[in-house]
Amino acid sequence: MAEVLVYVDHVDGVVRKPTLELLTLARRIGEPVAVALGAGAENTAAALAEHGAARVLTNDAPEYADYLVVPKVDALQAAYEAVSPAAVLVPSSAEGKEIAARLALRIGSGIITDAVDLEAGEEGPVATQSVFAASFTTTSRVSKGAPVITVKPNSAAVQAAPAAGAVEALTVSFSEKATGTKVTARTPRESTGRPELTEAAIVVSGGRGVNGAENFAVIEALADSLGAAVGASRAAVDAGWYPHSNQVGQTGKSVSPQLYIASGISGAIQHRAGMQTSKTIVAINKDSEAPIFDLVDYGVVGDLFEVVPQLTEEINTRKG
Repeated sequence: MAEVLVYVDHVDGVVRKPTLELLTLARRIGEPVAVALGAGAENTAAALAEHGAARVLTNDAPEYADYLVVPKVDALQAAYEAVSPAAVLVPSSAEGKEIAARLALRIGSGIITDAVDLEAGEEGPVATQSVFAASFTTTSRVSKGAPVITVKPNSAAVQAAPAAGAVEALTVSFSEKATGTKVTARTPRESTGRPELTEAAIVVSGGRGVNGAENFAVIEALADSLGAAVGASRAAVDAGWYPHSNQVGQTGKSVSPQLYIASGISGAIQHRAGMQTSKTIVAINKDSEAPIFDLVDYGVVGDLFEVVPQLTEEINTRKG
């Protein structure tokens, strides 16, 4: 069986959920070989083996923390040359897409970004993408070389599939450009206690209809009852009601959760582009003609300040 390289996104050895999703997809097209880099790389082996990694290639050189992107590309290229994989899968974050693009250029292969599904094909892996502001779904494959594919979070369910997970040291020779951009400082992200927006299984978003920063407490209460992340439309962010880091849409973040709840959001194309691939979409809006109702699975025509608190109360009652 052909091997498939999976780039591991982890924090000090704790593997992030998008990587476990990649292992599920990798098993459809071959035998996963994980590549874990940086501090704590060897500590990822147990989680990776539990989810299907036959081998785990590790390298914990300080360059990965001290410099931007290029050392990781050097390492992934070294892994590619050592394994000769059928494909390379990378999480579709901003850094992941830069790593994937640089790698594809170096190895002379094609690249597919923001895939939402992946299947084996007669002539190589076939990726599904949502394109043109989520107005169309396409299937495509790379016609030259081993494809480098970035996959959006929440594109596949995490499935345990115990494998050997044999840890092997990866030998990496860093290029001259690896130390070209140095990291001079880091500021830890303030924790809200909620899931990261792009990785959350459930997202609750508020828009213009929330009508003020103080009213986002209603949205946050529903999100907390569901263990969800909080999102916001561009209108809400532009008004200063919620941070830009929580914006969902074409100029914000793209999300693809199992459940997306839009409250007080009209459904402009800019917003739809960032959430239209969600598995189940629920909208709450007092305007029955709002465009958001054209794509929802369930719609509630009503005042969000009446509907959302009742929904939150019902969820808390069932939980407790």
